[in-house]
Amino acid sequence: MIPRVVVLDYGSGNLRSAERALARVGAEVTVTADPAAALECDGLVVPGVGAFAACMAGLRGISGEKIIADRVARGRPVLGICVGMQILFAAGVEFGLRTEGCGVFPGTVERLDAPVLPHMGWNTVAAPAGSALFAGIPAGTRFYFVHSYALRMSDAGPLRDAGALLTIAEHGEPFAAAVESGVVSATQFHPEKSGDAGATVLANWLATL
Repeated sequence: MIPRVVVLDYGSGNLRSAERALARVGAEVTVTADPAAALECDGLVVPGVGAFAACMAGLRGISGEKIIADRVARGRPVLGICVGMQILFAAGVEFGLRTEGCGVFPGTVERLDAPVLPHMGWNTVAAPAGSALFAGIPAGTRFYFVHSYALRMSDAGPLRDAGALLTIAEHGEPFAAAVESGVVSATQFHPEKSGDAGATVLANWLATL
């Protein structure tokens, strides 16, 4: 059966590139802000680019945080991408301003301590044993990142304690490149811009739906 996926349209993110990438790996994809479609699909993708606060404002504008919470409560899969991953955390801090996130994951997204920001380009990741997203992907594979903020691994204790699987990358310091926790998965990198490796991550996610 072809998995039905909704890419949530709340005014942020590479909607069409995410749509194309998911369709290429076998999903039936709709880009919409319609709550009923977002709740009932097999998998919901939450993209995001730009500032944490702006993304949360857009998300709240369509009650997207409630849609995400409802899906999690019902055990329905969600995939966050880039800032769409970040807003799943409890909060984000940018330019000294703290913004409440969706609170699906514990932790606060903060600016990386790195000599050059944004972290832009290809980087390797270290996936944990048992990862569904990275199944069949060799160590040393590179993924495409564009960001200055992330969950720093020094702040990842509560997320680990909650039983999440954390994939780690490093730019100035270690940070969470991906999270798998129950029905919620998220990547800080852009799978839709990461070539064959990103396509495998998306296909692996579809296989869990």
